Amino acid sequence: MTVTAAQPAQPAQPAQPSGGPSAGRSSAELIAVEEAKLAHNYHPLPVVVARAQGAHVEDVEGRRYLDLLAGYSALNFGHGNPVLLEAAHRQLDRVTLTSRAFHNDRLAGFAESLADLTGLDTTLPMNTGAEAVESAIKIARKWAYEVKGVAPGQAEIIVAAGNFHGRTTTIVSFSDDPTARTGFGPFTPGFTTVPYNDLAAIEAAIGDNTAAVLIEPIQGEAGVLIPDDGYLAGVRELTRRTGTLFIADEIQSGLGRTGTTLAVQHESVLPDLLLLGKALGGGIVPVSAVVGRADVMGVLRPGEHGSTFGGNPLAAAVGSAVVGLLETGEYQQRAKELGEVLDARLAALVGRGVVAYRARGLWAGVDIDPAFGTGREISEKMMAAGVLVKDTHGSTIRLAPPLCIEEDDLLHALGVLEGVLAG
Repeated sequence: MTVTAAQPAQPAQPAQPSGGPSAGRSSAELIAVEEAKLAHNYHPLPVVVARAQGAHVEDVEGRRYLDLLAGYSALNFGHGNPVLLEAAHRQLDRVTLTSRAFHNDRLAGFAESLADLTGLDTTLPMNTGAEAVESAIKIARKWAYEVKGVAPGQAEIIVAAGNFHGRTTTIVSFSDDPTARTGFGPFTPGFTTVPYNDLAAIEAAIGDNTAAVLIEPIQGEAGVLIPDDGYLAGVRELTRRTGTLFIADEIQSGLGRTGTTLAVQHESVLPDLLLLGKALGGGIVPVSAVVGRADVMGVLRPGEHGSTFGGNPLAAAVGSAVVGLLETGEYQQRAKELGEVLDARLAALVGRGVVAYRARGLWAGVDIDPAFGTGREISEKMMAAGVLVKDTHGSTIRLAPPLCIEEDDLLHALGVLEGVLAG
């Protein structure tokens, strides 16, 4: 596929007030109100986005930025994707919510298309990524008791050190991130942590009570950590041989981000349960799902699990449109080709402010030499130059632009990083 050059950017116009209590306020004023009125569970960069399109956003004063975070992959298809907006607008005029007390005319098609896309059988629709993870934990435990024969209350799930699967009480119980974990006990039992990218450790940890191995094919929050070739295939073989479920959390890595529809496809692996979210809602509505083998998902019966908004018609319409975009293969190909550009430019920065980096598709974790600044400081300097990225774990920044980004814009953003490091 040919990647076309971006058209010259038009001068940004100040965002027009949309009415309501925020109308007419400056970025500084709005940030001050947030500081006073919102819980301080985030530490965002000091930019107040008012409009967005494609890979660009504008703040309330009309300053324009390139978005190289894409909502942690929730915006894989860009801000305001016209296909996804059209699907949402059309559905808004029909019906948005029925609850699962009734059927709706969009859910069947969504589940069918998602099964076809992933190669699995059955979908459990939810809303957030953390809900998908929690749902998979419940399914794995129930399967262990009813199918594998584990004694009641004894099921164990193996997880990897450095994981990030969400921030609910159960999920932080098996996190080793002190920020996410400290102060939130008592913790939920039933999890065994092993080093990431260590097949021998998984094999040693699997026992008669093991229900599942839950891993991210690429650890995003940890700094885009990519396992060795053969690791995912090895996990699949180990779990198959021991009668254990393989749960792949593709909430960040899936749906085109790494140059394939799913990151596990780099090793031709099919898990028993697949967790999707973020990009599944196209940046419009929260949509997540557990997609899995019919015999595993079949352990759930009416009343044992649910969600009022899970599988709502609006979410199903947008989710179906997302699947339609992926069925063309265009976004996967863009991620692959532009990922080669990203990789080459980051390689040239090693030793010039970059200590190391890891990249797959349009996704990279870049370790900044501490002598050049913290990840937060580099992110703030890039923001001042019109490029938005986000730090993680002190000295690392993550790059995850929308898959619709033009090559010229990607090169410009990487040039900004180079300039910031050059001082």
